[in-house]
Amino acid sequence: MNDMKNMPKVGVGVLIFKNGKLLMARRTSELGNGNWGTGGGHLEFGETPEKAIKREIQEEYGIELKSLKFLCVCNIIKYGKHYINIGFTAATEEEPKIMEPEKFDCIDWFDIESLPEPLFEAVKLYLISYKTGKIYHSEDFSE
Repeated sequence: MNDMKNMPKVGVGVLIFKNGKLLMARRTSELGNGNWGTGGGHLEFGETPEKAIKREIQEEYGIELKSLKFLCVCNIIKYGKHYINIGFTAATEEEPKIMEPEKFDCIDWFDIESLPEPLFEAVKLYLISYKTGKIYHSEDFSE
């Protein structure tokens, strides 16, 4: 029988665009500390992935998402964790603020061809999907 703490978790994430730029935030949380990500989190019991990502982005940046669209599903084993991650794309008309300073230390808008490094693993896969249309990433990214 599997130990529940070692069970894969379900995560959600999103590429958020405004005026042709992608929102990125530098992570300070234990998971991917120092990596640049786009926001997201865990699916809660009874929640749809769409509601989860809207809630997470509201909690993290205080903004509403528009034009939310499914992007991909990723199997990610990285940072000592295992996630099945559901990615989306969206737009916003609002300017984000860091609402959870324990998770991020800075945010900014970037040209998709000129992103800061290093990128959070899920974001790398989202970008592949965004550019190629690939909707499932099953690679083993074990450390």
